[in-house]
Amino acid sequence: MEQVKVNSSSKSDAGLGNDQARKVLLASFVGTTFEWYDFFIYASAAALVFGPLFFPNVSDVAGQLAAFSTFAVGFVARPLGGMVIGHFGDRLGRKHMLVLCLLCMGLATVVIGLLPTYEQIGIWAPILLVTMRIFQGIGVGGEWGGAVLMAVEHAPPNRRGLYGGFVQIGTPAGLILANIAFLSVVTFVPQDQFLVWGWRIPFLLSAVLVIIGLVIRLRLEESPVFAEAQAHAPKKESLPLFIVLRSHWKQVLSGGLTMSSTAMIGYILIAYILSYGVNVLEVPKPLMIKLVLAASAVWLATCLIFAAWSDRWGRRRIYLYGAYAALAWAFPFFLLLDTRNPVLMSIAVIGLAIPLAAMYSPIAAMLSELFPTRVRYTGNSLSYQVGTLFGGAFVPVIATTLYHGFGTSLAVSAYIFVAVLIGLIAVQFVPETSIRRLQE
Repeated sequence: MEQVKVNSSSKSDAGLGNDQARKVLLASFVGTTFEWYDFFIYASAAALVFGPLFFPNVSDVAGQLAAFSTFAVGFVARPLGGMVIGHFGDRLGRKHMLVLCLLCMGLATVVIGLLPTYEQIGIWAPILLVTMRIFQGIGVGGEWGGAVLMAVEHAPPNRRGLYGGFVQIGTPAGLILANIAFLSVVTFVPQDQFLVWGWRIPFLLSAVLVIIGLVIRLRLEESPVFAEAQAHAPKKESLPLFIVLRSHWKQVLSGGLTMSSTAMIGYILIAYILSYGVNVLEVPKPLMIKLVLAASAVWLATCLIFAAWSDRWGRRRIYLYGAYAALAWAFPFFLLLDTRNPVLMSIAVIGLAIPLAAMYSPIAAMLSELFPTRVRYTGNSLSYQVGTLFGGAFVPVIATTLYHGFGTSLAVSAYIFVAVLIGLIAVQFVPETSIRRLQE
């Protein structure tokens, strides 16, 4: 393959010393892992318990759809978080916004673990659940963009993909933590007690993770690229969002649609197959959780490899390889799942996790490199969160509706195929960003 050459860069583009770089990568990885843990335990709970506990007066399918709809609310709030927190991140810096995001997400998650159910307080139960989900969405909406920028803006110009990859592996790592937590509870807590109090344990554990994350993030220094930009242009942008929408809307649109396909695949693996396996295939909960864990482990193990390759061969090329592989696997995926054979089901989820890693790994650097420093937090956050809104928010609802509407998993496979095809088209309008200087 032809190697993409990287331009020489300014001093601020060259990265920092090893100690600071390690601190930044550790903080980006740990903080993002904890944030995604909080976000993903909600997905597991929506698939397994929120239906009967918060929407008991409807049919099983309707209750499941209602639970998944509250899951989608978090995605609707994510662009809001990206815009608001991105605004202040571009004006005040990356570090302080990351601390705020961690607190917002963590406190909302703990509160969910303390919520009374519909049986106890009636309609207020789902209302409070939705409210906390909104705060979760705002928190994670601002988290990703800031964590990515702290990593990418500390990176040497030929390692931005790899540094951004450390943020990206926080997603499968958080997913692994979330599913280990639920698997432990499902395994050791009796079913009747699981629905009473057992499901709350993963949410309450977030309090410990928030404290650890805060200790790490408070010790960080501000991004050197942002600091240099502020020094040379001390006048702060009053409305970064308007600048992004006026001057960079094409980047937001193309980057967001590119991300949307990735998000769709991710939430098929994260949320939908749990519900599909338990409720449709009638596979035991522990097995389905183990399958999600297997997919997450493969995603985690391969993500940094693809991220590093994106520095060598370009962001678009790595994404395209993953997207073509996802297209090829769309129909075999559900055909293997439907066998109910644990080995074949494992092959199904692992076979989709590898293309997901290839598509997801270069996104951090790609979206960051699309925007100038003065509006980069707003721009990359908006692109990413709009992409996850359209690509991920309603995946469980759409997939559940398609399956019950057509009576076959092939309808869901067709949904995956079309969604990935959209990403393949969108990425054609994204320039190769690995050759750009970051400080522009």
